[in-house]
Amino acid sequence: MILNNYIHIKNWHGVCNYLYIEHFRINLPLGNYQMTDINKETISILNDLIETSKDGEEGFRTSAEHAKSAQVKSFLANRSTEVAAAVRELQAEVTALGGKPEDSSSVSGALHRAWVNLKSMVTSDDDKAVLEEVEKGEDVAKKAYREALEKARAKNVSPNVIALIEKQQAGVLANHDKVKALRDAARAAHAAS
Repeated sequence: MILNNYIHIKNWHGVCNYLYIEHFRINLPLGNYQMTDINKETISILNDLIETSKDGEEGFRTSAEHAKSAQVKSFLANRSTEVAAAVRELQAEVTALGGKPEDSSSVSGALHRAWVNLKSMVTSDDDKAVLEEVEKGEDVAKKAYREALEKARAKNVSPNVIALIEKQQAGVLANHDKVKALRDAARAAHAAS
């Protein structure tokens, strides 16, 4: 309804918003709009990726703390920073869609990090064990992005969200290959010693 040059709109939270109209009058029945099902589905998909990515961010940071070589430490710390940026990008998209972005990692991710901590304490002084666990985490991320992309396409979410997921998936795949190469090099060094 128009109230003195303002449009009264209830958002999906039931909170009143007002849009100021200047120089013209609009007579549209605005009604009580609810968040669309596609937005809810999109937010759910993105929040799942945020949780998985938060696991990765924290996992890379934990693994960097346990890595022995400067090269591996640097790679893992940089990857943690890159994943944090990806998380912020996903969170911004959830916010733009009117949702509340996930801000924590999963219980399974916390358990995996605890396992990495324990394993690094009882294993040898090389990076092989740490990189093997990092690769397992990257396998989880690969699966999460593949499933998110399949679900997003099946639910016909917006092309910009699909493009965001595809872009981040490409980063996950590239980094999985880097982790695998580092792991293979660590295995070879371990076998040679």
